[in-house]
Amino acid sequence: MSLTSYLLSLVVGLAVGVAYGLLQVRSPAPPIIALLGLLGMLAGEALVSHFRGHAQALADCLHSKSFSEASAKPAEAECAPQDQKSG
Repeated sequence: MSLTSYLLSLVVGLAVGVAYGLLQVRSPAPPIIALLGLLGMLAGEALVSHFRGHAQALADCLHSKSFSEASAKPAEAECAPQDQKSG
């Protein structure tokens, strides 16, 4: 989806909101708490998608943090990207 689609959706939504206000009709939109819940669901889904794409890096990082006391290296060095670890 392009930015134009999002902007068009926002403009149409604002226009409908103004029309509801002028007609003094109550909006059928859910309360703000429900909208925040939907936003949280979308953010959670995006995080899972991101970490699925980086599963091995996440596993390496979590493994190094769980055994950081046993190793001589600090946990931050273990979680560094691959190209920085070799230097």
